[in-house]
Amino acid sequence: MSKKIIFTSAAPAPIGPYSQAVMVGDTLYVSGQIPIDPATGALVNGTIEDEARQVMLNIGAILKEAGLDFTNVVKTGIFLKDMNNFAKVNEVYGQFFTDQYPARETVEVARLPKDVNVEISVIAVKD
Repeated sequence: MSKKIIFTSAAPAPIGPYSQAVMVGDTLYVSGQIPIDPATGALVNGTIEDEARQVMLNIGAILKEAGLDFTNVVKTGIFLKDMNNFAKVNEVYGQFFTDQYPARETVEVARLPKDVNVEISVIAVKD
């Protein structure tokens, strides 16, 4: 098994003992991303839409570093602090996909790292 660690300064550095992403063969596993601005290292404060957008931008930067983009994403996991934000997060999320949407689950959780409102992870496959 060939395993390659993917890292980019265009996304937040890991805050624990994990990688931003790991490429195994043609499959990329992207760790859950939270709304941290990689330029400042600060949490994005604002609306849930602002948070979701930053999460998706972080994911996009990691995908790009691996030579992929959102069209390569086959599976996502969305973790919400409050399921009442589902529609707002879904609207932002949908702006990053045009068709052939990935499989997905969305769950409400009791707490997320740094007490953020949303975290998203993805799996992508090279064409």
